[in-house]
Amino acid sequence: MTKREVLLNSLLCMSICLLVMTSLLWGEHGFSFMQALHEWLAGQHTAGSVILGGLRLPRVILGIMVGGTLGLSGAVLQGYLRNPLADPGLLGVSGGAALGAVCVFYTGLSVMGSALLPAGGLIGAFLAVAMLLLLVGRGTALVLLLAGAALSSFTAALTALVLNLVPSPYASFEIMRWLMGSLTDRTMSDVLLALPGVAGGCIVMMLSRRALDALTLGEDVAQTMGFHLRGLKGVQLRLVVGTALAVGSCVAVSGAIGFVGLVVPHLLRVVVGYRPSRLLLPSFLGGAALLLLSDLIVRTVSGHKDIQIGVITALIGAPVFFYRVLQFRKQGQF
Repeated sequence: MTKREVLLNSLLCMSICLLVMTSLLWGEHGFSFMQALHEWLAGQHTAGSVILGGLRLPRVILGIMVGGTLGLSGAVLQGYLRNPLADPGLLGVSGGAALGAVCVFYTGLSVMGSALLPAGGLIGAFLAVAMLLLLVGRGTALVLLLAGAALSSFTAALTALVLNLVPSPYASFEIMRWLMGSLTDRTMSDVLLALPGVAGGCIVMMLSRRALDALTLGEDVAQTMGFHLRGLKGVQLRLVVGTALAVGSCVAVSGAIGFVGLVVPHLLRVVVGYRPSRLLLPSFLGGAALLLLSDLIVRTVSGHKDIQIGVITALIGAPVFFYRVLQFRKQGQF
């Protein structure tokens, strides 16, 4: 790790710590942080402990988990597919998770328990992973790209169909709000539901970083570097499953949040270079920082109207991405 990477990671970590403390302390209702923390750990149900442990802390943890996962997944997919436009939603797993949650809304199961909504999203994500692996088989990165596009279109069409069939306008409104992504009103149950998939998927992606460098140069070059064909296929499978598992778990609890996995690797690649393994950790930290910042903006500007965090990430990410496209055009890379 170079000095530039160490400095970048240190700055991102400090930014995350600052955003975490701001998110925990800032709000309409003030309280003593240490006292509320002590009361929460002791299991006392005071106003401060409920605000800190029941509302703000799960929101902050999910912001780090979801933002970091989206940033990391974006870096992995852009390296593996050798496509700077690759995005975690490209595999269709986000669409599968969204479809699963929408079906829970449609059937009315969401009123039976708060855990059923993320559970439905998680089931939809797993079904999407199974269908993706069935479609890809032992195919190449191009096959994965085409299969992901087909699966995304298919799940989007089914989601639109469910929206058309929903009899209640209120249910349709709730579905659309969920699809735009949010960290509001999430609890520790949501954190615990998403944690195994996020942790497992991110570990798999991080452990495959050396092989990812080789795959970025193409399968033929990777074989000359000592990676056998069967081993490469195993790495590809691990990357797909790890990305799908982590992203699906996040979408199941937060809804669909766009542009984080697309923009963050682009911004950080200028600093760390084009070697995918060097981009993974900064992308995780950068994604976490961006989502925490977006959530703070949501809490600041929403007032009595609940603006979804997916809207904020799009408003931040789209102009940045347009700027990068114009830079590429000036440099003659397009």
